[in-house]
This record gives sequence, structure tokens and C-alpha cells, in this order.
Amino acid sequence: MKKRLVIASVLLVLLSTYVPQKLLFSNNFKIVEIIIDNNSILKTADIKKNLNFLNGSSLIFLNTTEIEKKLKKMDFVESFELKKIYPKKLKIRIFEKKPIMILMAKKKKFYISENFELIEFSRLKEYKDLPTVLGDVKNFKKFYINLKKINFPIKLISKYSLQESMRWDLETYKKKIIKLPSENYVKSLLNFIDLTKKNNFDKYKIFDYRINQQLILKKSN
Repeated sequence: MKKRLVIASVLLVLLSTYVPQKLLFSNNFKIVEIIIDNNSILKTADIKKNLNFLNGSSLIFLNTTEIEKKLKKMDFVESFELKKIYPKKLKIRIFEKKPIMILMAKKKKFYISENFELIEFSRLKEYKDLPTVLGDVKNFKKFYINLKKINFPIKLISKYSLQESMRWDLETYKKKIIKLPSENYVKSLLNFIDLTKKNNFDKYKIFDYRINQQLILKKSN
């Protein structure tokens, strides 16, 4: 009788013990593998190193805020997507910023992204031939948007130089120089577009629009 009473007491304790469901789920769905996808510039090993705090953590109760914080510290990360692969895998799809220019300012180099964000410069062979900008990103953004509005042939330009008088000089890959006025330069750019269609365009090296209502042409040597 006493033996049965002891067994019954033990069973009562075991069956009545509260096991938090959160703890139960966490133990069953711990992350053991992180899959990085869609990255081309950033190294997979570097991304995983930044996210090593996820190893062994709960796939269900994922700390997305901390993931975002860690990834945003990596300059080339534009955005990302998370996919839980139960029971123990996490897939992270990376969307990288795309550089369009190399900014040279105060003896420092940066990439300028499509959204005009500055990215810390590092030598990347896929971006070694990008045009350069001598100036600041704020003024360049305004200028670049105006170029796009008039469908200026941006692919021709190798260098953008902001002068002290706050006007721009452009240099093409064929070493032609466009000297723009500080104001109303869009009209000058439209004129240059027209000149590119002329038969004698290749004869000239310098297209100087700095004097109002005038264009000074200098021939190539």
C-alpha cells in the first residue's frame, strides 16, 4: 500500500510539473545552419561571421532586429530577406548596393550607390572602371538627376569635377572636356547633345560654355 502511494505521488509531481511551451519549442528548433544567398560582392564567410550570434538560437523566436542591426553595419547591404527552413535552417537573401561612381573628396575615396549613399571604398575589379567624381555627394546628386532628366549620354563621361565657383567640368572617355556655367547649365548640356550628332564633332576637344550665350570650341591636337 505504501509503495503504491509513493508511486502515485511521484506520478502526480511529474504530471503536474509546468514546462513552458516557449522553452520546448526553442529546444526543438535551434538554428544549426545559416544559408547566405544572392551576394556577389560581400563574402559569405564575412556575413556569417557577423551573424554568428544566431548559431544555436531559436528559429521560431528569431531576433530580426539584431539581424538587421548586424547586416546594416556592412556597407554593401541594401536590404535582405529571411526564410525559415524548419526545423533547423535559416536562409538569408542579400540585396547589395550597386556603385555607379567613385567619389574623391578630401583625399578619401568612396563608392556612390544608385541611391546616392556613400560606401566605403575597396578595390573591386568589377567596379574598377567607374567614372570618378571630384566634389561632394550632395551637389553631385542634384547635378546627376538633372542629367537623367534630359537623357544626357552619361555613359560617355569618365570624370565629373566640381569647381570652386560651384560649376561642373565633365571629361569623356575620349578625353573631350565640357566646361559648364554655374547657372542654367541644362541648356548647355542640351546643346552638347546636339553637337554629338554633327559630322565635325570629333574635331573638337574642349566645349566651353562658361560665357553666357557663347560656346568656345577648341580643336583636338
